[in-house]
Amino acid sequence: MITKIILVAILLCSMIIPVGGFLLSKRKAGGFKAALGCNVFFFFGTLLIADILMFQGDVQAAGEAAANAESWRYLAAALSTGMSCIGAGIAVASAASAALGALSEDSGIMGKALIFVALAESIALYGLLISFSILG
Repeated sequence: MITKIILVAILLCSMIIPVGGFLLSKRKAGGFKAALGCNVFFFFGTLLIADILMFQGDVQAAGEAAANAESWRYLAAALSTGMSCIGAGIAVASAASAALGALSEDSGIMGKALIFVALAESIALYGLLISFSILG
């Protein structure tokens, strides 16, 4: 219980102190860089302390490790699908806007523009196939 309180306190400090430093140094020219450096320092410090506090204790039994490995598979499948869909959304946004701009100039390049948009969308399908192979 005390570990959770410590982690919450450190997390709150890692959010409040950089914002306060940025607001206090708003008049200076390098205030953003100082606030960003402070934020990075507190983030990785919080990460290090959380690792030290959370990964202490007894070794897991074999049954618990197998159940934990099953949950890691689901997490890996979700991340591969989710991140590939985010990447595909960014790529489609760029390709589709460029394709629409090109189509407004010359309507004869519809096929080429459609291919570029479809290539960007295929990134999401590749992530979905990877998640099926992880789960299968």
